[in-house]
Amino acid sequence: MIFPLIDSCLQRQGRALLATPRRDVVLELDPRIRKAFPAATVVTLYGGSEQRWEQGEITLATTHQLFRFYQGFDFVVIDEIDAFPFHNDAMLHYAADNVCKQNGVNILLSATPPAELRRAARLGRLEHVRVPVRFHRHPLPVPIQCQIPTVRNILDKRFLPRHLLKTLGQSIDRGAQLFVFAQQIRDVEPLVERLRNAFPSIVVEGTSSKDPARADKVTRFRDRSIRLLVTTTILERGVTVPKSDVFILDADGKLFDDASLIQMAGRAGRSKDDPAGRVYFYGSSRTRAQQSAIRQIKSMNRIARRSGYLL
Repeated sequence: MIFPLIDSCLQRQGRALLATPRRDVVLELDPRIRKAFPAATVVTLYGGSEQRWEQGEITLATTHQLFRFYQGFDFVVIDEIDAFPFHNDAMLHYAADNVCKQNGVNILLSATPPAELRRAARLGRLEHVRVPVRFHRHPLPVPIQCQIPTVRNILDKRFLPRHLLKTLGQSIDRGAQLFVFAQQIRDVEPLVERLRNAFPSIVVEGTSSKDPARADKVTRFRDRSIRLLVTTTILERGVTVPKSDVFILDADGKLFDDASLIQMAGRAGRSKDDPAGRVYFYGSSRTRAQQSAIRQIKSMNRIARRSGYLL
């Protein structure tokens, strides 16, 4: 979506910046930007980056790195504006407000913008563009709600719920990569152990914010060396893995609001070769957050259909 805008900036001999709060997303974007713009010099900045003293035509950076610059770019995109740690951090907002040249273009980007920005857009106080469809012009996958016990109760028992095993097996059989999201870091490894026992023919791994091998595991997941990855919301956004299905456990838990559910669901159906990925909300009850997430996804599909964007 933003590649033509970056290209337009480069054609005018300008410098472009793409910033996002999370290091994982920056690392995800690096190879995609380099592939899309092979003739451009690309600098990637995050804590510990080896390119921290370089300048490029395209700069990728975590939002913490924006303090390095003052009016240094002709085109700026701040992605994932609702994500921690950027959201509600006044200093990071200050840094983001000052990286673009006075006559440059500054764009805020989010699949789940904060309520105050949605309100400003609705009232006409904020120039905005609403994009209700992905580049492949297929509908967003609508989550399916399924009722099972909580993860804590599941781990106290010997076997995983039959319905969960069935849907996981169907995704494995169709050749998908499986994201399994859990709320608690403490539940990741026990779930990995149970899932390895249930599906011994595939490689199952787990990761979280406390895992030093997280980047390597995401790479192995993307290249299909790992087929099923149990993770927390650390991978809820910015990670694109072709042909993915998403399973959200404890979807009714208090740590998952509608925005995080939408972001996790958004890992499915991103590829033009598999636009109808599967998404499951597993929980012991149905919550307003789940209903809101499903309602928003269906609303975007309706807008896309009415506008003639869908194939």
